[in-house]
Amino acid sequence: MTNNITKRLTNLGMMSAVALILAVFVHIPLVPSVAFLAYEPKDVVIAIAGFIYGPMSSFLVSCIVSVLELFFTGGNIFDVIMNVISTCAFACTAAYIYKRNRTKNTAILGLVIGILCSTISMGFWNYIVDPIYYNMSRQVVLVSFIPGVLLFNILKGALNTGFTIVLYKPIVQALRKSHLVDFRDGHESHQQPAYIVGLFTLLTTILVICAFNNII
Repeated sequence: MTNNITKRLTNLGMMSAVALILAVFVHIPLVPSVAFLAYEPKDVVIAIAGFIYGPMSSFLVSCIVSVLELFFTGGNIFDVIMNVISTCAFACTAAYIYKRNRTKNTAILGLVIGILCSTISMGFWNYIVDPIYYNMSRQVVLVSFIPGVLLFNILKGALNTGFTIVLYKPIVQALRKSHLVDFRDGHESHQQPAYIVGLFTLLTTILVICAFNNII
């Protein structure tokens, strides 16, 4: 029992470190109308942590990374709150659904519902917080920001979904070879179709992002 707890803490510590590095060094703009928002792949790592250990692990890693991010990139309490809400709405939702039935279809369903939860919740929270954060009226935020915020979160969620599907099995296999995880789940026996879905999702989303940014 103690050994399992030690392994879990070790894995979550490593995942928190990787997620923090991605949050600090990788910032990719997706939607020109909301250039102040940038894609950070940290949610992929946090979602995978949830797939392995459950939604509470996603929540803990999200909180740790969001607080530590302040020391490296600056910000304030609003940034921490928004980061945690955005990440947990996606990762915790997906992990909760996947935990109930570890199959390929459930994993994809959880990730899709996670996109919807994150998009809807961030639309509401940006409407509440942005007028305070940017000192502007809610009408301006509603007209100028919210459509771009919704689109950004859909594209962000699609990227996170594709990366999570593609990277989940390799990461679990690496952890198993290092004797840091022991479990097997139903998702692994259906990995090839899931891998194709993940790659298709990534390719489609990248093309849409390029089109929005007039790259193609």
